[in-house]
Amino acid sequence: MRMRFTQDSSGEAHRIRGYADGEFHVDEQRIRGGLLVSATELLLAPELRLPEDIGPVHIERILAWQPELVLLGTGLVQRFPAASLAARFWAHGIGFEVMDSGAACRTFNVLMAERRRAVAALLP
Repeated sequence: MRMRFTQDSSGEAHRIRGYADGEFHVDEQRIRGGLLVSATELLLAPELRLPEDIGPVHIERILAWQPELVLLGTGLVQRFPAASLAARFWAHGIGFEVMDSGAACRTFNVLMAERRRAVAALLP
């Protein structure tokens, strides 16, 4: 199933234009595999395939971007990570939401349009 998303051209934030078959279309790039994305940062993370692949290095990178909310897109279906992952963000006063990657992409775009400080960790 191919999903296309509308791009809001106002502002400088990254926009996720589509997601299908483990591939993300961010701005003008096609990215295969996992990634971390904020309004201004984009980190390719092909090692991220499952929620349990998110390790301390990824968490520290996300925390350095100082988000108010972290979205975890877990691929085609919603899969919940260990509660300890959410607890790491909650301990810093950061919201944490888990959804399938298509929903995470759409939610990220809405948050960017609202100029919110969000990070999406997207798994294929």
